[in-house]
Amino acid sequence: MSVVTLLTDFGDEDAYVAEMKGVILGIVEDMRIVDISHKVTPYSIDEGAFLLLTVVPYFPKGTVHVAVVDPGVGTSRRGIVVETETCTFVGPDNGLLIPAAKRCGVFRVFEITNTGYMLPSKTHTFHGRDVFAPVAAYIAKGVDVEEIGRRIEDYVDFDFNFVVKNEKIISKVLHVDRFGNVVIGVNDDFVVKRFRYGEKIRFLVKGREYVAPFLKSYGFVEKNELLLTVGGTGFLEVSVNQGSAAEKLDVEVGEVFTLFL
Repeated sequence: MSVVTLLTDFGDEDAYVAEMKGVILGIVEDMRIVDISHKVTPYSIDEGAFLLLTVVPYFPKGTVHVAVVDPGVGTSRRGIVVETETCTFVGPDNGLLIPAAKRCGVFRVFEITNTGYMLPSKTHTFHGRDVFAPVAAYIAKGVDVEEIGRRIEDYVDFDFNFVVKNEKIISKVLHVDRFGNVVIGVNDDFVVKRFRYGEKIRFLVKGREYVAPFLKSYGFVEKNELLLTVGGTGFLEVSVNQGSAAEKLDVEVGEVFTLFL
């Protein structure tokens, strides 16, 4: 049996997620549904794309991932299905799905056009329930993606790019986890080539400069001390041993973050 995952910025105070699950279960009654997260910062495509990217390697082949961070819902923004060799993604054509799809290798993108796989009472403001949830359920049930719509090449591309210029790395805060670790959009391959463990790194965020050591893990500094490390996601993060770097730095998702080389 296939697995369907859900990732949204809907939170857990309303019934939106339950409505999506109800649609899926109405099509495949015994579907296994896994919640990735529903606490993506509202409208943050970057954070949603990051979280989706981090989980895809750990799900079984054939998983259908539904991601909805969709500030353009109801506009000319298209709905898409992205098919890879190992899994399928369903969501808005705003770049949200693409980094995860690239991690899975070769992929094809289809615009969702076949209304037969949508709810008959489709609204303008809740495509997560009315379009993406039923499409995902039908794909998990075995419907070929080519039945869902037409293949396209002009999808919205996206990647976690950072700029290296004038001895600086300019990126942004992608995510703050529940421990207050601040994840930066710089991947581990780049970090380990540029910095040595034990090296002191100077960085700038919200107009304030800090200096912290680059270390393998949190326990190499004293409690409440600042450090930089490569987290389990494979991205650079600013952390505080047994404390919150987000509180210490007073930062949120989307803040510009500059490292000095």
